[in-house]
Amino acid sequence: MSINDRIQALKTNKVFGRFYGLAVLLLLVLIFWSIFMLITPGNFGSLNNMYFYFQSSIIYSVGACGFYFIVVMGLFDFSIGANVILSSIVGVILSKQYGYAGLLIGCMLCGALIGFLNGFLYIRLKVPSMIVTVGLMLIYESIAYFAAGGQKQTLDQPLRAFGSAPWNIILAVAAFLLASFIIKYTKVGTYCYAIGSNEFVASNMGINVNKYKLLGFILLHFFVGIMAVLTVSYGTSMTALTGMASMSRNFTPLMGCFLAVAFKKHGTPILAIIIGGMIISIIFNGFVALGAPTTIQNVVTGVALLTIVALTLKSEKGAVVK
Repeated sequence: MSINDRIQALKTNKVFGRFYGLAVLLLLVLIFWSIFMLITPGNFGSLNNMYFYFQSSIIYSVGACGFYFIVVMGLFDFSIGANVILSSIVGVILSKQYGYAGLLIGCMLCGALIGFLNGFLYIRLKVPSMIVTVGLMLIYESIAYFAAGGQKQTLDQPLRAFGSAPWNIILAVAAFLLASFIIKYTKVGTYCYAIGSNEFVASNMGINVNKYKLLGFILLHFFVGIMAVLTVSYGTSMTALTGMASMSRNFTPLMGCFLAVAFKKHGTPILAIIIGGMIISIIFNGFVALGAPTTIQNVVTGVALLTIVALTLKSEKGAVVK
């Protein structure tokens, strides 16, 4: 057996493959950290800064966990940002009457209801998920604007515990553990993979494809509801946006999700999301430390997204967006 054959055999080994995937991701963290540390050592990379980067990254990583359930089935959803805004506004409004219960239940329940509506309309209309969710994004933006009365909704000072450590980390870790459990130990995770691999075969095996697509959308937006709790707690307020302005909130969790898809063969999708979110946060904050204008950061976001998508599609041959 040649050296290359031995390396490939090790990569396909379940235990080694998991550590190999983690090692690659951690190496990327080290590389990007080193680059920005060398360029701007005074403004970047201290322990306090890294802790701050981690806390900001977990917000998007929670959303990426939800995204994973539909992306592995070949589906997309562009109403994530609109849901974050609408669920945040609903949570803030309810929190003024019911405190933390209103904030948590309002955000998560609103998110799950949006997921149900997205999945239901996608199944009934039988059109690509991208088209359905772009249309729904415009509707959710308008609903958020009317719900907020055109005014910025501010979370009361005593209700901002989930905006900083340790409660933001506790909530995010709970979301990561829940997502990992669903993926590894429930029919939902198994059937999502089966549908993504071959929907026709999955249907012939007796899997109710539409049911699990609907569940995928509900799970996606339930986690987006958790992301909304973290987002509005971190930023302390939320303003409704219209004209597809919410779409910019889609791309960071989407990049983390694509990293998870690329590394799922190593059995580490959720860890890939967490570490990938940290990589993205390091890159963004690195350019902030350099004083780069927003336009440059947008260029980097676009290049990073295209690169991750290209690598993901290369590793997932035959993937089709539905």
